[in-house]
Amino acid sequence: MTRPTAPPPPRAAPVQVWGVINVTPDSFSDGGRLDDPRAAILQARRLIADGADVLDIGGESTRPGAQPVDEAQELERVLPLIRAVRAESAIPISIDTMKPAVARAAVAAGATIWNDVTALRHAPDSLATAAELGCGVVLMHMQGQPGAMQTAPHYEDVVAEVADFLAARAEVAMAAGVARERIWLDPGIGFGKHRIRHNLPLLGGLGSIVALGFPVLLGVSRKSFIGALDAGGAAADHRLGGSIAGALAGAAAGVAAVRVHDVRDTVLALRVWQAIAEARG
Repeated sequence: MTRPTAPPPPRAAPVQVWGVINVTPDSFSDGGRLDDPRAAILQARRLIADGADVLDIGGESTRPGAQPVDEAQELERVLPLIRAVRAESAIPISIDTMKPAVARAAVAAGATIWNDVTALRHAPDSLATAAELGCGVVLMHMQGQPGAMQTAPHYEDVVAEVADFLAARAEVAMAAGVARERIWLDPGIGFGKHRIRHNLPLLGGLGSIVALGFPVLLGVSRKSFIGALDAGGAAADHRLGGSIAGALAGAAAGVAAVRVHDVRDTVLALRVWQAIAEARG
């Protein structure tokens, strides 16, 4: 596959911040904390007040070793929250799911983006559903499946392989009828990638993903590679500094958005980074 080789300059426009809301009992960082619908809507309000540009709502964990969730249970988790947010805010909502039926119901309830960790490969009707819905679509790279993706990930050239995969999936999506302007790409940090051996080169090579010409969503928040770089092996909720460093590296490479748990701190960090860049001229 032919790919652009020269990354574009850093984005002049501010980087979007997507706030994560996991209404699951087993997500790697905040599993179980937002099981109560009241807690989930309070968190949504908090993230909006903190400056989130998008809320990314998920009802099935995709952490390493995660167990699948059936469609009915996933819908029961996400639909009440989507409806509650939409009743009081016009903020864009992303539904983090691999299931076409969940995406369809979420969009009907008010979601405007389908964030799919399988890049529309999970079901035979994934591509057709994305085209029919006409919503934004995030295509993410993942080697393997969540249950076993960290067993033995292997790449000859992780940056080139991830870029080629994403370029190919974007072409497939457009051929199926998904409008080019609705496609986002996500390199899938931590998904079927060794903490240090793969994730760090991929972050260093983000320019190759940006150069594909689609907006890039980067998710580094609280990922395990940050804990691996910490001498004390920082737990997920103690990785704020590393999460912000990753977000700023993404901003410098030209990503369009970062997906984070700590919205307020990330918004401020990006605001300061942008102000310094503008002052530099």
